[in-house]
Amino acid sequence: MDYKTSGVDIEAGYRSVELMKKYVKETMRPEVLGGLGGFSGAFSLAKIKEMEEPVLLSGTDGCGTKVKLAMVMDKHDTIGIDAVAMCVNDIACAGGEPLFFLDYIACGKNYPEKIASIVKGVAEGCKQSDAALIGGETAEHPGLMPEDEITGENLKAGDVLIGMASSGVHSNGFSLVRKVFDITKESLDTYYEELGTTLGEALLAPTRIYVKALKSIKNAGVTVKACSHITGGGFYENIPRMLKDGTHAVVEKDSYPVPPIFAKLAKDGEIEEQMMYNTFNMGLGMILAVDPEDVEKTMDAIRAAGDAPYVVGKIEEGEKGVTLC
Repeated sequence: MDYKTSGVDIEAGYRSVELMKKYVKETMRPEVLGGLGGFSGAFSLAKIKEMEEPVLLSGTDGCGTKVKLAMVMDKHDTIGIDAVAMCVNDIACAGGEPLFFLDYIACGKNYPEKIASIVKGVAEGCKQSDAALIGGETAEHPGLMPEDEITGENLKAGDVLIGMASSGVHSNGFSLVRKVFDITKESLDTYYEELGTTLGEALLAPTRIYVKALKSIKNAGVTVKACSHITGGGFYENIPRMLKDGTHAVVEKDSYPVPPIFAKLAKDGEIEEQMMYNTFNMGLGMILAVDPEDVEKTMDAIRAAGDAPYVVGKIEEGEKGVTLC
């Protein structure tokens, strides 16, 4: 009896590491110390000395049951982008800059090429957000599976809400998605005219990363008063999280284009509109509030970063919450 016969292939683990190294190296930043393969990743914080009031933000998240679709389609090169996006978007939403990333992959059996494909996506997400991938873990489980921090304190009635377009469903609501659609290879490979792609490709579209857009806004000299990453819980749960007491958000549903995948979800699943906006991002992955005089400058900065912005509403006085009209 040895470890391999019990279900854990150490040699496959070694091969996975060798295959992923080239992708990891592409994410390096000057602050990364040492090479790959250590027991921990080292990242220099020397630049903190240049800050008056340094603050470190931390966050962790995952891409949920969207992984199931990747498994059915045997397509693993984008799910890693989703994992990074869910974490770095939360950090960026609070006004922070992602510095480094650690990944954790748990699997029933280690297929080195598939693991490397996942890490390739993780590395791509890190490159999109200028974060270094400095370490991680692949666990084989046979039988198992700063001073400019954005706080919302200066939010006031009259501030304008700007939304940034999502790439689709992103990484939230997939437990419901899997109830609506037949999650088989045949079903996911079916092309739909209204989607302009197959169902699987529409659902697996990688989560949009907004780090560069938020950095572009900051570099343009705009103060983002409040910001919300539209994840699980959709509009109704996430938008109130950016508000302070005494402020109320009003969002105009017709102020931006809703991707067709959401219309198909609502129709095929017979999902009421309120539930759609309470579960999915409905086409807006990030919503932020700025002073009215900064709207055009903000829109230009977002476009310069390659994202699509829309003026989607405003802040009013009232009980903390959101109204969709």
